Amino acid sequence: MRFRTNRRDFIKMAALGAVAAGTTGFSLRGRRESLPPLLVDSAGNPIKTVAAWEQQRKRIRKRWLDFLGALPPNPKPPVLKVLKEDRPEGMIRRYVSYEGEPGVTVNGYLIKPGKINKPLPGIVAMHSTSDTQMKYIAGVEKGEIVDFGYQLAKKGFVVFCPHCYLWQDNDGRNWERQAAYFQKTHPSSKGMAKMLFDAQRAVDVLENLDEVDSNRIGSMGHSLGAKEVFYLTAFDDRVKATVSNEGGIGIDFTNWDDPWYLGKDIHGFGHLHHELLALAAPRPFLVIGGDFADGKQTEPYIEAVKPVYALYGKDKVKNIQLKDHGQGHHAVPEAQKWTYDWLIRYLMPSG
Repeated sequence: MRFRTNRRDFIKMAALGAVAAGTTGFSLRGRRESLPPLLVDSAGNPIKTVAAWEQQRKRIRKRWLDFLGALPPNPKPPVLKVLKEDRPEGMIRRYVSYEGEPGVTVNGYLIKPGKINKPLPGIVAMHSTSDTQMKYIAGVEKGEIVDFGYQLAKKGFVVFCPHCYLWQDNDGRNWERQAAYFQKTHPSSKGMAKMLFDAQRAVDVLENLDEVDSNRIGSMGHSLGAKEVFYLTAFDDRVKATVSNEGGIGIDFTNWDDPWYLGKDIHGFGHLHHELLALAAPRPFLVIGGDFADGKQTEPYIEAVKPVYALYGKDKVKNIQLKDHGQGHHAVPEAQKWTYDWLIRYLMPSG
């Protein structure tokens, strides 16, 4: 299903229960989330040092991982099997398979420059809902979906685009049935736990490639993919810089309570997403909004985590930013430029 930025159509689809198709927008519930301060410990004492924040960070991390029912990591390094290969514009693009969870095969596109003389920075690029076969993000086919992965490889990154579990080996199940199938086989885990596992496994893929500098791995995603890289960056310190484009940071901004993400339990959890945004500190994290899923409503989240970034030094506050083009959900040219500029700035060596 292709997404077009038409708010009237979005509301109509939401009323029909079709938000699941990957469309996201302002909260349909009509309430704003209140963000409790982050730099206060469990006893009500102010947190004023990085050391004290790191203890708070551990508590936040465990709380959310327990809520997700996080999947244990696969200890085996991923071994890539090349299924297809082509060489457009001097690039190397491979469609590969590898083991995700033990015994589970996952596919993805690995795209890199044709000539590599030294290790390059790597990017996990997560596809959107409308790119169910990853053909747009990888540049295999042209369409309305931006070929972020392919363009980043042209700019000198080694890029890996993994397949979201909603379309992995689903035997014809739609996303609702696929989510139910996952929860049947993983009754203690949320759908986002699976997305987080698969995203971290994609980092494993890059980390195990000789042509990738494992100290310069970043991530980016749009819409569904933006949600995935948000969680990935919160829980995986190997990710050094991120761009989350129109995913909807706030729990009530979009369909986070759908079963393939967090489920209805998120509304009784008592904790909000500024906690996860703070886990990224002090690493560079850019939220791009179009005043649809993210935008003006996201500003309080950015402001809430700036004091955490400031603990690491006043110069680190610039590492957490919101850019709002105000043109809706699609990744417009401004959003594309901001994405490339951010990742180049923080992951490419200077000079």
